Amino acid sequence: MSALLARVPRRTVLPAVAGIVLLVVAADAIGRLGLAGAAWPTVTDVVDYLTSPTAQTLLGRALAATGTAAAIGFVAGGLGALALALLGALLPAAGPGLDRLAAVVHAVPLIALAPLLVTTVGREGTSTVIAALAAGFAVFVAATSALASTARAGRDVFAVLGASRLSTVLRLQLPAGLPTIVDGLTLAAPAAVLGAVIGEWFGARRGLGVLLVSAMQNVQIPLLWSAALSAAALSLAAYVLLVALRGWVTRRFT
Repeated sequence: MSALLARVPRRTVLPAVAGIVLLVVAADAIGRLGLAGAAWPTVTDVVDYLTSPTAQTLLGRALAATGTAAAIGFVAGGLGALALALLGALLPAAGPGLDRLAAVVHAVPLIALAPLLVTTVGREGTSTVIAALAAGFAVFVAATSALASTARAGRDVFAVLGASRLSTVLRLQLPAGLPTIVDGLTLAAPAAVLGAVIGEWFGARRGLGVLLVSAMQNVQIPLLWSAALSAAALSLAAYVLLVALRGWVTRRFT
């Protein structure tokens, strides 16, 4: 993992760091000047809360719960979406129907699906399923595009050699499309975290979504911001990891 992260281009890292620094300075100034009212704390207030042992224990458990749900949903949604994309490539007649199915599922707001999922998979499973749905669409779109964009010349060579459709997909289209598929995974990782947090709003026992709801209801401003920042950090970490993986895949398969 460290080798992958070390390969992230410096020209990408430096602007990101500069942007984060400017954002922190601006947020602290808004809090100190009271421009957004009492609901906007200073950065030092949030840092003081984050460094307290109680907050670290509470947020650590919540991060573990949300991260687990997001990771399981990311893997399940990604594999399911890739399987559907491969099915569409193997059975071209099924492709349009699968595209419409994915579009319809994606068009339904995730928060509207949550009550239905609570009654079917339970409160604890809702966050994982929503994470899978959130991640799956990005992977499906990327995978179908990647499998369909393989060079015609390569497919003609496989056809002349008598390769079956399955062999062509697995040995030509899938390897050639891996960089684009990883692009979809890069977008899917933060989406899975967001889906997990949304799912936790509907009665999960633990997680960052639970802390967000509790903090809003009890006007616990430092906890609210700390939970939100933790969710953002988790999404950012997942994104950075996938960006590093994308760089390696691009160099390996292009």
